[in-house]
Amino acid sequence: MRFHTRKWVKPEDLNPNGTLFGGQLLAWIDEEAALYTVIQLENSKIVTKYISEINFMSSAKQGDIIEIGMDVVKFGGTSVTLKCEARNKMTRETILTVDNIIMVNLGQDGKPAPHGKTEIEYVRNRLL
Repeated sequence: MRFHTRKWVKPEDLNPNGTLFGGQLLAWIDEEAALYTVIQLENSKIVTKYISEINFMSSAKQGDIIEIGMDVVKFGGTSVTLKCEARNKMTRETILTVDNIIMVNLGQDGKPAPHGKTEIEYVRNRLL
């Protein structure tokens, strides 16, 4: 799994218990899944279709640095299925895992469209 995004837990990210609000972490994950998919499919028109069971394993507190990792589970005809892990950057303790996030590629008409991708591509390989 590749970890690209880091977030610093700030006071506005906390719940009444003084720990990271789960909804904030899920918003960060949804954004990271979208960015990852846009880069992989080379199309800015994508949507989140499905997020599977979310497994909260530990919490984070103000001042912690969270890193979010994404990996492709599979490429479908119009979709990409990802898995995700969020962890504490300093301790490497897993905070949350998501086994399946399905992102759908859209055409100009806003409907699901084939993307033609079958494997992960790295930007550096596209530039050769």
